[in-house]
Amino acid sequence: MQIGKLPRIRLANLPTPLEEMPRLSKVLGGPRLWIKRDDYTGLALGGNKVRKLEFVMADAINKGANVVITTGDVQSNHARATAAAASKLGVKAVLVLYGEEPKECDGNLLLDHIFGADIRFVPDGVDVPAIMRDIAKELESEGHTPYTIPSGASYPVGAVGYVNAALEMLEQANDMGMEINYVVHAVGSGGTQAGLVLGNKALNTKVRVVGISVGPRRDPLAKRTAEIANGTSKMLSMDTTVNPDEILIMDDYVGEEHVTSAREVVNAIRLVARTEGILLDPEYTGVAMAGLIDLIKKGHFETQNNVVFIHTGGTPIIFAHKKELKGT
Repeated sequence: MQIGKLPRIRLANLPTPLEEMPRLSKVLGGPRLWIKRDDYTGLALGGNKVRKLEFVMADAINKGANVVITTGDVQSNHARATAAAASKLGVKAVLVLYGEEPKECDGNLLLDHIFGADIRFVPDGVDVPAIMRDIAKELESEGHTPYTIPSGASYPVGAVGYVNAALEMLEQANDMGMEINYVVHAVGSGGTQAGLVLGNKALNTKVRVVGISVGPRRDPLAKRTAEIANGTSKMLSMDTTVNPDEILIMDDYVGEEHVTSAREVVNAIRLVARTEGILLDPEYTGVAMAGLIDLIKKGHFETQNNVVFIHTGGTPIIFAHKKELKGT
């Protein structure tokens, strides 16, 4: 791996803690559960995007950019983290957020405003990449140098952050005398899983990386994730190839026929909060935890397995779902 040769700007507090969740493990009666606290990465309330942005923002600035353009939904963690990184580094952020502008400005959207981002709302279903290209042309005509970041920073430059995370977790586990059997996390755009799968394969571990989809279907997402992983491998001059069938994604928890209801997501959030004092959100980490709990109940893991849940952040989203989360 040639990670050290890539431009990088330190934005995250690393390494993040790897902690056991003994009370949750006991309640579920399943495997030995651990949590990788990437909600502690620091910048703008943390999250997995900060790892990616260390390489993404360095690449942007290295290419002379003074404006970054990115996209996500109205409560996008990635958009919020990008706006914060841009402010910290003295560049402008343009956020193309799909969905109707809400009446209440809370959660990540409130933070986007606080960070001074240029926020542009677009309807669901429009060609967002085309809109971003038009914005880039508009900015260029004004004398700016824009840099476009895909949704979730899910492209080879961003995925490097999670190749690095795979190495970080391996070192932590070795220091504890513990072997990780599974890593479970929320997957939406594929960049985090691409980096984790590539990193673990290159390190020759036996870790199985399980992505719990929060929206996209398995087959197209697995294909896209493998493409990102292979692009990252090439960029790092690695000899490692990842095939789509090596990308393990569970999409049973999304869609009209989804197995996990909104109530089960809320129950998962409350269970983790009340056993471990850890907060999850109802759009990403809560869905992934509900999926993990379901897999445990179905006997997917052996009792002696060490299963690491990656807390990818998302705390601000909680405050955009007050009604659903309030209660006993």
